[in-house]
Amino acid sequence: MAGDNRFGEFLKARRSLVTPEEAGVRTNGRRRVAGLRRAELAALAGVSEPYLVRLEQGRDRNPSPQVLAALGRALRLDEDGVAHLRRLAAPEPVPVAPERLADGMQELLDAWSGVPAYVRGRHFDVLASNALAQALVPAHRPGRNLIRDVFLDPDTRDRYADWPAVARSSVAALRAAIGTDSDDPVLPALVEELCAASAAFRDLWARHDVHPTRDETKAFAHPVAGRFALRRHVLHVDGSHGQVVIAYRPEPDSPAAAALARLA
Repeated sequence: MAGDNRFGEFLKARRSLVTPEEAGVRTNGRRRVAGLRRAELAALAGVSEPYLVRLEQGRDRNPSPQVLAALGRALRLDEDGVAHLRRLAAPEPVPVAPERLADGMQELLDAWSGVPAYVRGRHFDVLASNALAQALVPAHRPGRNLIRDVFLDPDTRDRYADWPAVARSSVAALRAAIGTDSDDPVLPALVEELCAASAAFRDLWARHDVHPTRDETKAFAHPVAGRFALRRHVLHVDGSHGQVVIAYRPEPDSPAAAALARLA
């Protein structure tokens, strides 16, 4: 997280992940550079190599929309990656205010007695949760940090049937949440802590993958209820900066519904 050249760091990290074969670049002999060389990326994006050097070093911070689109194509970025690249090129300040749980939110979660649900703050802290969410995964308890527990808490790690996938998506969501916000010190401090404590986190963070938290199916491995999959729904809280309600739903009359009933 050190430094303020996030645009250049992103370019270099993503360039190292694109192989010449993926980009259609012919090679001869052994290569000393992982991924694409600067000259190769510059040619693919239709810009000069000196200009790409200035972008990566942070000496030029005003790429045009056309250049950003060309870099996105050359780096084989998906829609989230391209959007992140644009935000890095034109960052906007984000107001930082203390986290406050909306009135009545805990009562709402408790009313969903058959649905594991919790409120996640902008720092990936659990601000509130219901009993079923806490029984599903230890990290869902209020006061816990979801990213920290995914990588540093063995009990939380064991609850995910596909922990590597959860780890990848968690880091990509954290990268998306940080975005261009350099005024909030909490998330950068969390990144530094986890880079020092977890080699798995450090390796994933270096990839610069960016994917906001969205609806998806997640597989769990519970010591009492067994293995089952639930559909995750993400609901953004109006009037908050980055707070979301996350709820898990089983398919009706499915083994997952029966497992969740046993857990309840």
